[in-house]
Amino acid sequence: MHLFHLLDLPWEDVLIPHILCYLPLHHLVRLQRVSKQFHSLIQVYLSNCRTFHLSTLGLCIPREAFCSMLKDNKVLQNLSLQSCSEWVTDKELLPVIGQNQHLQKVDLSGCTCLTRHSLVAVSLSCMHLQHFGLAHCEWVDSLSLRSLADHCRELQSIDLTACRQLKDDAICYLARKCLKLKSLSLAVNANITDESVEEVAKNCRGLEQLDLTGCLRVRNQSIRTLSEYCPKLQSLKVNHCHNVTESSLESLRKRNVVIDVEPPLQRALVLLQDVLGFAPFINLQI
Repeated sequence: MHLFHLLDLPWEDVLIPHILCYLPLHHLVRLQRVSKQFHSLIQVYLSNCRTFHLSTLGLCIPREAFCSMLKDNKVLQNLSLQSCSEWVTDKELLPVIGQNQHLQKVDLSGCTCLTRHSLVAVSLSCMHLQHFGLAHCEWVDSLSLRSLADHCRELQSIDLTACRQLKDDAICYLARKCLKLKSLSLAVNANITDESVEEVAKNCRGLEQLDLTGCLRVRNQSIRTLSEYCPKLQSLKVNHCHNVTESSLESLRKRNVVIDVEPPLQRALVLLQDVLGFAPFINLQI
């Protein structure tokens, strides 16, 4: 009597599309340690996977393992490395970017060991890029962002939170080149002024989400421009933007845009409740 084993099943017709695709990446990493055959199976799977997400692995995966896992993959569409900020450098990332020209989503948020060379590599290799996460990547500068804007015209969302080297000129250039932007974060950057917001509003008419948290130099003028030019806006974050007041936000509230700052009367009621211990009844219809 012949006993069948799991690995006797067809790899590319059964195991990979119907079993391995449902396993989390960290389970696959462990599975390839079982035997040489399992290692070969996982390598075949990794060379054909379209999504590589390391959030569940964090710092547990060594550099060598990362390079080995992706060395044969040329079909990646989604690459997320934000939890590898402690060790991912250009040396590990550049080969992966260079051989994966179909990437549509890349998240490098928090990867502080990279340099502008990685951003330039993405812009030159990934012309179909739609979503890009660069939050807390302070190595992002004006020239590398301009390269991205020149080559990745399909970009729909980009997170530039705390990219503090960037100033208005870079953001304005991005807005003029990437007209399909729907989601943009410029949060925690004191260099950003009304000039950036107005340029984004006038060029990216399909904008749906904008995060200006902590942009201290943004004022009412640009928020009014945003209201006028971006009819599809759904969410606006202006917390800690002390020069943005209700006079510019009111028209957006009437369109049901979600704003992270409460109206003045609502804030006053919350403060009153904290003082009195209960919420007084006030007829808001008056």
